[in-house]
Amino acid sequence: MFVRVFRDDIIEGLQKSASIIPAKTGAAFLRTIWLKAEDGALKIMATDSNLEFCGSYKAEIVQEGLAGVQGRAFYDLMRKLPSGQITIRTDEATKNAIIEQGSRKYKLPVNDPSWFQKFSDYPESGGVFWSGDFLQELIDRVAFCISDEDTMEAIACMNMVSKDVEGEKVVEVCGLNGHQFAMVRFVNDDIAGLLPENGILVQKKYVSELKKWLTADEIELAINDKRLFCRTGDRRETFSLPLSYYQYPDYQGFLAKVQGNGASSLSFARTEMIESLDRIMIFNSETNRCVNFVFNGQELTLFSQGQDVGQASESIQVDFSGELEKIAFPTRNLIEILGHYSSERVSFTLTGSEGPCGIRSEQDKDYLVIIMPMKIVEETYFKEEND
Repeated sequence: MFVRVFRDDIIEGLQKSASIIPAKTGAAFLRTIWLKAEDGALKIMATDSNLEFCGSYKAEIVQEGLAGVQGRAFYDLMRKLPSGQITIRTDEATKNAIIEQGSRKYKLPVNDPSWFQKFSDYPESGGVFWSGDFLQELIDRVAFCISDEDTMEAIACMNMVSKDVEGEKVVEVCGLNGHQFAMVRFVNDDIAGLLPENGILVQKKYVSELKKWLTADEIELAINDKRLFCRTGDRRETFSLPLSYYQYPDYQGFLAKVQGNGASSLSFARTEMIESLDRIMIFNSETNRCVNFVFNGQELTLFSQGQDVGQASESIQVDFSGELEKIAFPTRNLIEILGHYSSERVSFTLTGSEGPCGIRSEQDKDYLVIIMPMKIVEETYFKEEND
């Protein structure tokens, strides 16, 4: 292999390759970045045996060929070189890749070409173009509700499925971890048609890697029976990941609960609530991570206390209706949830002190988060002093 290529043309592809290969552990062939010179382009490929990245970049090809180099070292070298043309060639006698830029010269050992494993082919039909920034937003809005534990099977995955809702075909993207649930609905006939009947599941760790790869630019999506493929609009880069085939929980039951009658309702200014919760959280502890909501007409009192940290109480004006007297939520989780909304006001549907709470807002009509309250334990560490 013998190529001439400009450093700035390939550095982004090398960074994306290096980000998915194991840094130090794992088999040596998985720590490899593969360079393939053919058809007037330099292909850069990497895999961790699950994720696959392939980028094709303009280059002057003197001799076609394939070379595998230690991925982290090669990327670090390219990252630290200045802009300009670089020559990359392999020396069959010494089994080295020789990298030159002006007076600079480096040698890296090349791996046995037999280590190269064929990458998954992008499906030639059925691809759908979509907005990369919209997919990023979907991931942001549901990923925090997905379980971090791979052993949790389906609830460690992002779920995307097409459903008929009130006679309209909609796509639902969901995250669930047993304590929280998030769902975004949107209408896109192309995406709905792309999804298989039971939808797709993608493990959270792969969702996080996909988000790193995405940009605001247009992308093309495709699905086969094993993988989800994403390709840039110019077809220069392809990123693919494996699908999971667990049975996703039926979430219609608790959706119905927060949509039913008889629940209490609460509406408040979102920014004011976040600021109050942020102060209240100072008074949370390892054993008491919650904020108590105490309802008194149109005044809501937020309260927290801990034996080692003291106590805090704040009141804010709200719109409230219902019979509920008090409820408790994990403070940090509530702050995070409210941060995903854009409306000035947010509404809670409260089904009971230990029942699911649905969170919505006017400007985010297609977005729903459900959080489970915490059990209230009455403890008194501090008493008001009498004058």
